[in-house]
Amino acid sequence: MSILNPATKSFIDGLNLSKGTVKDGSDSYLTEPRGRWKGQGIVLAPATTEEVAHIVKACNDAAIGVVPYSGGTGLVGGQLMQEGPAPIVLSLERMTQIRANYPTENVLIAEAGCILSDVQAAADDVGRLFPLSLASEGSARIGGLLATNAGGVNVLRYGNARALCLGLEVVRPDGSIWHGLTRLRKDNTGYDLRDLLIGAEGTLGIITAAALKMVPQPAQTGAAFMAVNSPSAALDLLVMAGDHIGDGLSAFELIHRQGIDFLSETGPQVKPPFADQPDWMVLIDVGLPKGLAPDDALMNLFEAALAQNLVTDGVIAQSVAQRQAFWDVRENIPEGNRRIGSVSSHDISVPLSAIPDFIKQGTAALAKIGDFRINCFGHLGDGNLHYNVFPVPGKTRADYEDMREAVKTCVHDLCHSFGGSVSAEHGIGRLKVGDLAKYGDPVKLAMMRSIKNALDPVGIMNPGAVLPQDGPDKA
Repeated sequence: MSILNPATKSFIDGLNLSKGTVKDGSDSYLTEPRGRWKGQGIVLAPATTEEVAHIVKACNDAAIGVVPYSGGTGLVGGQLMQEGPAPIVLSLERMTQIRANYPTENVLIAEAGCILSDVQAAADDVGRLFPLSLASEGSARIGGLLATNAGGVNVLRYGNARALCLGLEVVRPDGSIWHGLTRLRKDNTGYDLRDLLIGAEGTLGIITAAALKMVPQPAQTGAAFMAVNSPSAALDLLVMAGDHIGDGLSAFELIHRQGIDFLSETGPQVKPPFADQPDWMVLIDVGLPKGLAPDDALMNLFEAALAQNLVTDGVIAQSVAQRQAFWDVRENIPEGNRRIGSVSSHDISVPLSAIPDFIKQGTAALAKIGDFRINCFGHLGDGNLHYNVFPVPGKTRADYEDMREAVKTCVHDLCHSFGGSVSAEHGIGRLKVGDLAKYGDPVKLAMMRSIKNALDPVGIMNPGAVLPQDGPDKA
């Protein structure tokens, strides 16, 4: 890979860009959401794929790094570059068109800058559902969601972002455009480049548009909070829910009372699901076809679980508004976490059956390091836990700065020992490059490096993200 050069005003002037492409480079583009890192670079926001290609080709010719910027909601530093020659920060914010909608095919074509909630609305307009759903859906953009293979609350039923994409339009590092916006569901004509680009975090090319899968809207939806005796009981309840509700089970979220306590302490204000909060609870969401009543399905599940001593209490949403209120509790937990300020946050996954032991052992292992509050919550249905460690009352995360690395290592080592992943849905970015090198399979890393070198020989695409810019891939 070449040694990169910094982006300069004279370089930008030579591009002859259209009005509105050069942005002011304000902190909103160069600050990580939790305020831990600051980026650098000149911000450009092209309006078309051809403009993206023009900029990227010029950067490749001049050996200038390109950092793709989507909604800016990433938590691992993939959208900003702290060190090295100043890059071009390439924002997709002006590419927001729904290019086409094919409801009979359950497919829509969206540009990469489309905000997730707008894509959901476009699907709703034709009586369909785009089921990718997460807390940042009002600001996260499709390009970034695909580049990180985002998950969210509905992975249990509908899969990650990868499972919801049929085709891509991508600008390659040399400025050429791959016109891969196929709507086909069967196409065995060689390597699956779509799946290679999804999850690559902008290190192999820039996604400019996508053919996305829609699904029929459930005729009836419902939700319930159930208090469970333990994470082990929650896991047994998940199995029971699958037996009772089958494919109608859309989401199954594990929540610890610590998250509810944080919301009571800092806001945002939400209505807690129980008058007396249990230590552990689950939020269950269902979507059923005509003729099947969600309330009946959830009540039958609760009664069966109560008979087996898996649950101690429950409340079933009696209206659309109450169902939304349930989800407001879950979706505001990350904001409560942010207001408290974590010592160290972890987006991990472990095999489902290992989750109870992981939680138990994690609490014991961290207690040997110091005194903490732990907020463990997440998508139990797919094994993804947000295992976050916080200061005790009266202290802030600044008081624990000397423990932060030890806490992260403790959690990640334990996760790895259970055969888990230290990045379940947020990606590697720049924050976890060392973790990938430490815990990743060496052969996999070598294959990834070969692909990177082949597709981006100059090394301009999101330099330093996922893989070290200058190699080798060692911790």
